[in-house]
Amino acid sequence: MGDKPVIGFIGLGLMGHGMAKNIRKAGYELWVRGRSNRTPVESLLSMGASEAASPRDMAERCDIILICLSTSAQVEAVIGAEDGILAGARPGLIVIDTSTADPGSTAKLAAELTSRGMHMVDAPLGRTPKEAEEGTLDAMVGCDDALFERVRPVIECWAGRITRTGAVGSGHKMKLLMNFIGMSYGALYSEAVTLGAKIGISPQMIREVIGPSRLGNGFFETFMRYVVDRDRDAHKFAISNAAKDLRYINNMAADAQVMSVMASAARHYYTHVEATGHGDDYVPMLSDHVAALNGIVMEDEVRKGAAPGGK
Repeated sequence: MGDKPVIGFIGLGLMGHGMAKNIRKAGYELWVRGRSNRTPVESLLSMGASEAASPRDMAERCDIILICLSTSAQVEAVIGAEDGILAGARPGLIVIDTSTADPGSTAKLAAELTSRGMHMVDAPLGRTPKEAEEGTLDAMVGCDDALFERVRPVIECWAGRITRTGAVGSGHKMKLLMNFIGMSYGALYSEAVTLGAKIGISPQMIREVIGPSRLGNGFFETFMRYVVDRDRDAHKFAISNAAKDLRYINNMAADAQVMSVMASAARHYYTHVEATGHGDDYVPMLSDHVAALNGIVMEDEVRKGAAPGGK
C-alpha cells in the first residue's frame, strides 16, 4: 500500500455519502458501490469517483474498503457473497466496518479476514448526517496499534474526533453501549412528554425546565426540536435502525450473562413502531407513537401549549 491508498466505499446512505465525499475531497482515488438510490452515486461520480461493478470488483482494485450499512447481515453479505469482498481480495486488504454491528458477527468476520492475510477494523460512528457531510463525525476504532496508524489518515477525512477503543470488535461494543443510552433516552423522553400531556404539563414546559438543567443534553435538544417545533429532520435516525441496535444490545447482554431490564424495556417501543409499519420514522417521532398508545395526539398537545395560557 503506497502513500495514497486506493479507497473503496460501500453504502452511500445518509451517513455514507458525506463520508465518501470527504475522502474524495482529500485526494484519494475512490471507488464506490451504492444501492437503488442513484443520487449519492451520481454525486460522487461527478467529483471524480469511479463505480465498482461489485464488492469483488472493488476488492480487486482497492487497498482499503469502508462499509457503512444498516445491519450485520448486510455486512456479512458484501464480504462473503459469491461476488463479495473475499472473492476478489488479496493479502493486505483492510476492511473498515463503520456500521453499527453485532460484535459477534464482527469477531467472525475478523477471524475470516485474518485467516486470509487481510485485516478488519471496526470504526462505528457518532453524530448525524450533518456532521458526516461536514467531516466532523465521531469514530470509535477497534484494531491494533500498527493498523490504527495506517487507517487513521483515511478516518480523519470524515471524523473530527477519533477514539481508539481497543482490539477489533471493541468499537462496535462501545457503539452499542452509546446507542443503548441514546435509544433509552428516546423511550424515556417519549413517556415523559406523554405523561406530561396527560397531567397538564405541555411539551414546551418540559423543554423549558429540563433543557437548561443538568438533565439537558444534545439528544434531548434534538428530540424536543421535533416534539415541540415539529422539525422532522431534527435527528435523522430511523426507528428501524434503533430497533435493530436494541436487538444487538440485548444479544450482547445475553452473551455476557448480564441482566438487561432497561434495554429490554426500551426495545419494546421501537419494535412496536417497526411492527406497525412505521420503521422509517425518525427516533424523535417515537413520542407520537407512545402518545397514541395512551390516546393522545402529541401535535394537538403542542398546539395547546402554544396557545395563550397554555401550560
